[in-house]
Amino acid sequence: MPAAAAPAPTPPPLVEVRDHTAAARRIQASVEHVLRGKPGAVRLAITALLARGHVLIEDIPGVGKTTLARALAASLGGTFRRIQFTSDLLPSDITGVTVFDQHKGVFELRKGPLFANVVLADEINRTTPRTQSALLEAMSEGHVSIDDATHVLDQPFVVLATQNPAEHFGTYPLPESQMDRFLLRLHIGYPDRGVEKEILRDRTGGDPVAALQPVIEHDALRAAQDAVEHVRVDDALLDYAMAVIEETRRNPLIAVGVSTRGALAWYRAAQAAALIDGRAFCVPDDLKGLAVPVLAHRLILAAAHESLGRARVEAERAIAEVVARVPVPT
Repeated sequence: MPAAAAPAPTPPPLVEVRDHTAAARRIQASVEHVLRGKPGAVRLAITALLARGHVLIEDIPGVGKTTLARALAASLGGTFRRIQFTSDLLPSDITGVTVFDQHKGVFELRKGPLFANVVLADEINRTTPRTQSALLEAMSEGHVSIDDATHVLDQPFVVLATQNPAEHFGTYPLPESQMDRFLLRLHIGYPDRGVEKEILRDRTGGDPVAALQPVIEHDALRAAQDAVEHVRVDDALLDYAMAVIEETRRNPLIAVGVSTRGALAWYRAAQAAALIDGRAFCVPDDLKGLAVPVLAHRLILAAAHESLGRARVEAERAIAEVVARVPVPT
């Protein structure tokens, strides 16, 4: 006889969903207190956090990339480390190294900056592929290997990496395997005139991030991340998602479409978005709203482009056109 199908996961109780939604909105309000006028970027970062994913921020300098990472860490009450990626940075500079303690007569681990809750990998494309690859294990598995030992990273753990799309001299473009590890890609952009005027007026004092207080405990955040995995996705939505994924693999403008890892990332991000909105189930807008930030950076376009910014625009346009063609389930 054929094996019985595995039962579908039980959706979390409604009251629990509301608790997690309230926690997510507290984090969002806290971060938006210092990163003003960018609710979309803040929501995407929190979506990645709840889905246990990582974020690639592709934008010009000075628009709030570091502020977003620091504010997120402060709101979580977690440790924050910033790694300035340069061409001479070594893998051991970010993972850590074991040294011999002559007084104790043993080797001890000196942890690198990856051992933090929120890690800002600043200008990640300015370091060599060897150092870039040191992030792969940490981002995928949540641990790092140093010498012959495996060390588990602190949880929650999220990497926010940045790269400048307007400048490509002296950079090492991220390989597809590295790009695929980021749950989503976002760009912050310039603030509106009114918001920027408020920022200029209010930034006469100290650092506003330093005044932020934690709004959630780590146990509560991990519980919210666990609850995301139980958000229900109807079979009709799965068929819709697969139709979009398959269309990216047939599109003549796209040389390499979305991978299975990319499809899983889209699925998890939609679950997290539903939880943020207070639902224990996904709706089509959860998938549609996340198609561009989750899928576009995973494409390899048939036509090469000189700059990262132009490639990003074309990839986002390709995904938007694919989503517009595929019928949405009703």
